[in-house]
Amino acid sequence: MIKRLFQFAVLTGPCCFFFLSSWSYAHDPGIKVEKLLQTTHSWDGTRYAGYPTGQPEITVLKIAVPPNTALDWHQHPMINAGYVLSGEITLEKRDTRERQAIHAGQALAECVNITHRGYTTNQPAELIVFYAGAAGLPLSIKAK
Repeated sequence: MIKRLFQFAVLTGPCCFFFLSSWSYAHDPGIKVEKLLQTTHSWDGTRYAGYPTGQPEITVLKIAVPPNTALDWHQHPMINAGYVLSGEITLEKRDTRERQAIHAGQALAECVNITHRGYTTNQPAELIVFYAGAAGLPLSIKAK
């Protein structure tokens, strides 16, 4: 009897897990889920080392950058990711001048503890940025 219960659990366990994980997203077949970003490294290929210690704190910002505008050189002390709602923003690393343009509808994984900036050209950009930090930790630090 116990052997049969074990066999049943082994055979049906993965099905139950799949059903429960799918069920948690949507009860309505009209609801669509699209993964925009899942990564272990930033846009420049640098692997993330870990999260800050202390009380976790999530911050979400909506940032509007006018046309032909460069943000100050800065660093982030925590993992963060963004989604470009409209326009285009180019990310640039100060030490190597490596660049990557991110367009509306694209997600980006930001650099951590690396001096960089974002800038726009002839069109504005609007993005949502999610920060996985710790209470009291600044979201960005202006470079010297």
